[in-house]
Amino acid sequence: MRPEASVTHLDLDAFFASVEQRDQPSLRGQPVVVGGVGGRGVVSTASYEARKYGVRSAMSTREARSRCPHAAFLNPRFHAYRDTSVKVMEVLRDVSPLVEPLSLDEAFVDLAPAELPSYDDGDVRALAEEVRARVHDVTGGLTASVGIGTSKFIAKVASELDKPDGLVIVTAGSERELLRPMHVTVIPGVGPATSERLRRAGISTVADLEAVSEEELVRLLGKAHGHGLFLLARAQDDRPVVPERETKSVSVEGTYDTDLTDRRLMEGLVSRQAVSVAERLRKSGLSGRTITLKVRLHDFTTLSRSTTLNAPTDKGPEIARLARGLLGDLDLTGGVRLLGVGVSGLADWIQDDLFGDDHDEDDDEPVDELPDLPDQRTWVPGMDVEHDSHGRGWVWGAGRGIVTVRFETAETPPGPVRSLPTDDPSLTPWRPPTT
Repeated sequence: MRPEASVTHLDLDAFFASVEQRDQPSLRGQPVVVGGVGGRGVVSTASYEARKYGVRSAMSTREARSRCPHAAFLNPRFHAYRDTSVKVMEVLRDVSPLVEPLSLDEAFVDLAPAELPSYDDGDVRALAEEVRARVHDVTGGLTASVGIGTSKFIAKVASELDKPDGLVIVTAGSERELLRPMHVTVIPGVGPATSERLRRAGISTVADLEAVSEEELVRLLGKAHGHGLFLLARAQDDRPVVPERETKSVSVEGTYDTDLTDRRLMEGLVSRQAVSVAERLRKSGLSGRTITLKVRLHDFTTLSRSTTLNAPTDKGPEIARLARGLLGDLDLTGGVRLLGVGVSGLADWIQDDLFGDDHDEDDDEPVDELPDLPDQRTWVPGMDVEHDSHGRGWVWGAGRGIVTVRFETAETPPGPVRSLPTDDPSLTPWRPPTT
């Protein structure tokens, strides 16, 4: 354990929804829900205005609509989230080279290499406030909650204590006092199943857990899990902040509002996903040996099938051919809700590089010959668009041949709403310029 509070956890508040409110002026101060907008959708992030109505992450969109029907329900715009995340991570790396991103909206920072006069509460707080101010500036107004403690565990707990836009420092020696009244689910690894098992044993709070011997926890939960909870209940966590995480796999998947039954169409979807995976591999300078197909059936049964090559590849047609072969072995007559393609067993080389194989990728079956997907010009809520006359905006909704667009950006006041034909040639999807 560290003798001082020198580990920081930064968590951007309601990140996806906050980015939408930043970029859509008319949504500022309004309830916003980001996630799947269809009947089978799931909430990814809800703004704090929507949370007042009980909307939360992982809730079905159907339930979220019943709780907060007046909210704006938007599809995610990952390009905007990634661009914002990059700016935040740059701010953190200016403070310390030891930054461990956990996702687009949160990261650990080890303050040991930072230029701090001391680890006194005042000096640490001043640095944290400076970081939060810089994050607010570079993101165009987003807020972050920050926790600082003697370990990653304590820092993560602290960042949740004063959300949104909070800063909590847990000084060395006060960790166990902080944890004891909290429910056991505050500890990483204590999900619903473990929590229920502990409840049956009369353990509900961290104080209850702290009073149980390691031998008893091992008997209840197994050696590794029991030993880990025994330590964390006593605020003992010596995990380092790891600045780079190795990519384990690259995957793309899609969930469909209507069950897919046309096998040829499914092959087309899988092939396009394979090409997307290959493009991401090449951009990262990676290749992979194991191709995995994920399928969720109409009854929510999830199947996974994989095949492994002798040497890694980053070729889209080859990945697509293998993924279609895996698809062909499955009985899909009841319909499919989700399809996904992934590549694992990653390496930073391919067989061609090592042996000078002159294999021409054009010899593979061209993916473009697969059937076009239906509704390629579908307008979904939250989608960035551009009109020849009205400029840039975003889709509010669409149906019955009409698409409703609010024309505004982060740099404009709340803009006008226009209803246009869905086939209006002047209306096109807007994509950020590539660098």
